[in-house]
Amino acid sequence: MAADLTATRDRLIEKGLNADYKVFNMIGAVLAIIGLALFGMALMGDGSHRAWQTFHVNWVFWTGLTGGSIAITAVHKIANAKWSGVLIRLSQAMSAMIPVSLIGAVLVLTVGYHDIYGHMAEELHGLSHGKALWLSRTWMAVRLIGGLALLYWIGIRLIRTDILADLALMKGKAGARQARFDKMLEGYDEAANHTSTYKLAPIYAATYAMVFTMVAFDGIMALQPHWFSNLLGGWFFMGSFLGGHMLLALMMIYARKAVGLDEFISAKQRHDLGKLCFGFTVFWTYLMWAQFLVIWYGNLPEETGFVFARLWGPWRPVGVAVFLGMFVIPFTGLLGVGPKKMPLTLGLFATISLCALWLERYLMIMPSVTAEAGPVFGLPEVGPILLFLGLFFLCYAWFARTYPMVSPRLAMITLEKERGH
Repeated sequence: MAADLTATRDRLIEKGLNADYKVFNMIGAVLAIIGLALFGMALMGDGSHRAWQTFHVNWVFWTGLTGGSIAITAVHKIANAKWSGVLIRLSQAMSAMIPVSLIGAVLVLTVGYHDIYGHMAEELHGLSHGKALWLSRTWMAVRLIGGLALLYWIGIRLIRTDILADLALMKGKAGARQARFDKMLEGYDEAANHTSTYKLAPIYAATYAMVFTMVAFDGIMALQPHWFSNLLGGWFFMGSFLGGHMLLALMMIYARKAVGLDEFISAKQRHDLGKLCFGFTVFWTYLMWAQFLVIWYGNLPEETGFVFARLWGPWRPVGVAVFLGMFVIPFTGLLGVGPKKMPLTLGLFATISLCALWLERYLMIMPSVTAEAGPVFGLPEVGPILLFLGLFFLCYAWFARTYPMVSPRLAMITLEKERGH
């Protein structure tokens, strides 16, 4: 029995160190180069304002997925979840997008500020001094960049504790990467590292809720200063948390072949992940409905105007697509047990949900900033989309080259639990 467990652990170590994400590198490089070229062309032409506005949409979307994916680790630590040991590193790999998120925030608040927030300057004159000061570029930069930097610092420390525990377990088995791993392990203390993990997890979860509420307020609500919604922050960070689970489902499907985890990812694990995707889909809809109900019942012009602009007129098709993709399709598709367990159906509904989440961010932002009467989609919009998508593939592949893509320690806990050991 012990020999079988040791052999399984060694196979997990080998697969984690030899994960093949070369395809991500190639796809990422091509998409990033094309996206950067189209973005640059738009900035030099008449579409600069549209390019920066779409850049902002993508920054909000990918920042949400980055923070939400790290939050999965924090929540699973708090809950002491044992079913996700094989999968959790696939979610932690999204931490590689942290530099993109931070640099994107700097660009939004500097070079792209006037194209994104320029219209807000006129509206600030009609606000109280306190609110105008709160929405000024200086204080917005302090909140957004400072808050995200603090959140990501906590997140990196949290993920690092998990990685260090795994590196200690695979000492002497990392081949060419062993020297770098040994340097990371200098001064490593197992007991202190374990304690840090369970201290950092709740701190990250609480900070995530606060910082991403600010991201929603400054990245979305501030674009229309007279509109306000107390539920927007919760809706935003729970939507990002849902997006993190949907992205994990897609990365799980790829890892079955790229990392060779097919024999270790059981139908039960897929079912558990599918249940979370389904549950948070319902919760996202509840928060959306609660926000809509309060605005509808209050019937205040400064609140209803924001909603009506997105549910009627030229933006209505986008609003309908968001509702179908975020709720109707994944809810009906994942309602049964079978679709949650099947990689193809789980991946399909995860893809639909992620596309709808991007459309939701687009719908929340663009009507507030664009000079167009309705949605417009051309090369200025394609550039930032491809750029961020390419950077995601490149960052994810970098993480796979740098760290083990499986936690043998946590994976063994999951497998032993499933096998009744």
